[in-house]
Amino acid sequence: MKRLSFGILTIAAILFVSACEDVINPKLQPAETILVVDAWINDLPDTQTIRLTWSQPYFEYLLPPVVSGAMVQVRDELGKSFLFAESVTMPGTYEWAGSGTDTLRVGGKYQLEIQLGGEMFTAQSYMGRVPVIDSITFEEDDNLATGEKLIRSEFWATDPEGQGDAYWIKAFKNGTPLLKPSEINIAFDAGLSIGGPADGVIFIPPVRRRINPNDLDDDGNLTSPIAPDDSMHVQIHSVTVAAFTFLNEVAIQTNRPGGFAELFATPLANVSTNIVGSEPAGTRVVGFFNVSAVSSNGGRYKP
Repeated sequence: MKRLSFGILTIAAILFVSACEDVINPKLQPAETILVVDAWINDLPDTQTIRLTWSQPYFEYLLPPVVSGAMVQVRDELGKSFLFAESVTMPGTYEWAGSGTDTLRVGGKYQLEIQLGGEMFTAQSYMGRVPVIDSITFEEDDNLATGEKLIRSEFWATDPEGQGDAYWIKAFKNGTPLLKPSEINIAFDAGLSIGGPADGVIFIPPVRRRINPNDLDDDGNLTSPIAPDDSMHVQIHSVTVAAFTFLNEVAIQTNRPGGFAELFATPLANVSTNIVGSEPAGTRVVGFFNVSAVSSNGGRYKP
């Protein structure tokens, strides 16, 4: 009887595992097409871009279709208008190059306006202040798992006094931006969360050290983020509180654990947006508009 029970359990286990390996191709209902706005602009002396695309089916492996023929501009509270003209070579990309006094400014309040067909889409932002990056330093540590040296970089900056400043810290290793979901580095004042006690002080270590890539070797061990002669460049972008919340939501929704852990992870959901359409029953829209002041600094590791 025991052997019979064991055999039944074994067969059941085999059938269960086989069932888990079945490939399922679900048929999803057609979804409503949504306007996607990527409007993150700043005061760097570069051509500023706003990109418009349409959403696409989840299992579609092509690039999203672009939105061409829109009228895109940004206005400030002083009445100045910045026209973003559609690129001839990159449809769906709208560009503006500031020069002279035609620039964005810290403390300015800005409104994005997108005229598409008979609809108008708008969003508001302001350009907050940003601290100076004093320096980039490097330190060596021991990797307890492999016994090899770990070399990490760290930026040094002090949040200005006065609560309510929010930042997006972007890092570039050897000129290549770190774009993994796990590498999204945001700060509120000098800390990690809204309402924390880290105001007017040096950014806390978890923020300063999160500029390093987090690559793993084939055995799952952390590799040294920095090697001799590697360069690290860091930018601090000021963002609004709403943009801070948006980026935090993006990090949560894209940095997924995968596998069995997904059963206990935060449920998938749309992230917030600050863009609204003029027609209540019109085209739905997602994305975000933010205007940043930027400070930057860099360094190279020389052992």
